[in-house]
Amino acid sequence: MKLSEAQLAQFDRDGYLFFPSLFSPEEVKVLTDAVPALYAQRRPENVREKTGDAVRTNFAAHLYSAPFARLARHPRMVKPIEQVFDEKLYMHQFKINGKMAFDGDVWQWHQDYGTWKNDDAMPEARAMNVAIFLDEVNEFNGPLMFIPGSHKLGVLEAGHDTTTTSYPLWTINHETIAKLVARGGIVAPKGPAGSMILFHGCLVHASTSNLSPWNRVSVYLSLCAVSNHIRRFKRPGYIAHRDFTPIECLPDDCLLKEYDVALPWKGGTPAEELQGLKEAA
Repeated sequence: MKLSEAQLAQFDRDGYLFFPSLFSPEEVKVLTDAVPALYAQRRPENVREKTGDAVRTNFAAHLYSAPFARLARHPRMVKPIEQVFDEKLYMHQFKINGKMAFDGDVWQWHQDYGTWKNDDAMPEARAMNVAIFLDEVNEFNGPLMFIPGSHKLGVLEAGHDTTTTSYPLWTINHETIAKLVARGGIVAPKGPAGSMILFHGCLVHASTSNLSPWNRVSVYLSLCAVSNHIRRFKRPGYIAHRDFTPIECLPDDCLLKEYDVALPWKGGTPAEELQGLKEAA
């Protein structure tokens, strides 16, 4: 999958690209069938909502679940980002965000690169997010909201919010958000399961709580240029990966065929990945 010149220009202007129905229902089913067993595990990689037992986010499934290990090597998401950065990529972070019906909490306004810079000492914003819808996303179940063009402002001032939800985040204050929205507006890409979004690490985004009866489960992969790997290992390795090996893509049919993939964490999370370590040299 290669981006056209028009798509590259749109990404530069808006900070995101939306691809409705990029993955087929058969491909999505392979992933959705694997989610309940992952969410049921009492692993440290499952962060649950502040109230109740619903999973807010699951980390690093590509290291212990074969379907998600294959997704992590899928050319439809890896190749466009290699094209943008003109460099091989490694997996900085892999999440399956729950946003479960009635219980899915907010994700405050933030930039992902703000967290990667502050917590992980990632040198530049040469990392990008991929979001893949495993459920239909509509206006009621907490769609991602973007402020188009906000990525062009670089890293914005943010405060470390450790209390609003069960997951700490570097968040942007309401006054700044109001000014950004007055300048660029808000968009919320919606569409069927199998749709995909690519978005810049500095694009300001958020999502509301899900009060609807419909789940909004999505996979979020943060792919980073290998030369731009993180220098600080403050966070656990299952949140911010320390393996900078370049991703080698599988064939395009990798979700529908049983290609062999390594599952190094299938028997449990390695002890050294549960805590922060010293900064990289």
